[in-house]
Amino acid sequence: MRYIGKEEIEKMAIGAALLGTGGGGDPFIGKLMALQAIEKHGPIQLIEASELDDDALVVPSAMMGAPTVMVEKVPSGEESIAAFSALEEYLGKKITATMPIEAGGVNSLLPFALAAKVGLPVVDADGMGRAFPELQMVTYYLDGINASPMVLADEKGNSIVLNAIDGVWTEKIARAATMTMGGSLLNAIYPMTGRQAKDSSILSSLTFEEKLGDIIMTSKQPVEDLVEATNGYILFEGKIKDVERATDGGFVRGKAVFEGLNENKSSECSLEFQNENLICLVDGEPKCLTPDLITVLDAETGMPITTEGLKFGMRVVILGMPCDPKWRTDKGIETVGPGYFGYDFKYQTIEALNQ
Repeated sequence: MRYIGKEEIEKMAIGAALLGTGGGGDPFIGKLMALQAIEKHGPIQLIEASELDDDALVVPSAMMGAPTVMVEKVPSGEESIAAFSALEEYLGKKITATMPIEAGGVNSLLPFALAAKVGLPVVDADGMGRAFPELQMVTYYLDGINASPMVLADEKGNSIVLNAIDGVWTEKIARAATMTMGGSLLNAIYPMTGRQAKDSSILSSLTFEEKLGDIIMTSKQPVEDLVEATNGYILFEGKIKDVERATDGGFVRGKAVFEGLNENKSSECSLEFQNENLICLVDGEPKCLTPDLITVLDAETGMPITTEGLKFGMRVVILGMPCDPKWRTDKGIETVGPGYFGYDFKYQTIEALNQ
């Protein structure tokens, strides 16, 4: 166990944007909420999953909806408190700890704002090791843990307790409710025991975000150091020449096209995303495919750029990183592989594509 203050949050926010693969919501919003909560309530306990009692009640806290909506409809944080209170009342049991549902963007930091306000520890783990757009796209689903009962809460004071048969149905029903409730909301989801959190989570992801953030803030060669820290690959260097982006069905869907520079001078890269970057093609050939991670970095500073932040003329480096081994199982590929998102590519590891 250790305490997290403002300096750690600053670093985690940057690392969260990188692991968020372009999505997960604007980390700047989550950072501001976490910093404000720490200023008012003090540092927050960060615990290892191994410190949880097996019968503890652990509940991730997250934002759901289109990241572009959240930029204009910033949550107050009271939504998370309402969701947790409703879930405790429904289950008849106190929540022991919270954690991020994903290692990316705003959702890495929202649990800190909640934890500071209600006095809970945050578990140094998550259910993705990156960000994905749908609720069933977590390691807990792979291990048969139900997303329900789930509570959705909006800024108007509305809340819904949802019971669905599995994560896929939770996604379908909750996505429709999210659209009705304004396009984004906060939730309490995947209630689990401490034992389940230990067995199914991707561990130490918040500490890893902090490490990546520190590299970007302090390194004189951030891109090279990030490649080493993530076991990653530079997929493309270039500048953005076109971006198509639209909010559709609770997601931000789009495509960015890059004109090559330096070693990629005569090539073109296209990046397709649904909240998160999903496939990277160079001259029409795949260089990285979901569930492996694709992140766009500022070529000079190494700062990650979200899908809503992509703008014409930006000079960038596209970084690819291997996903957690849990996603390379048959069920993992079925759940988050290229075929699920409608792409006519058979998943190949980033290592195989960049030999």
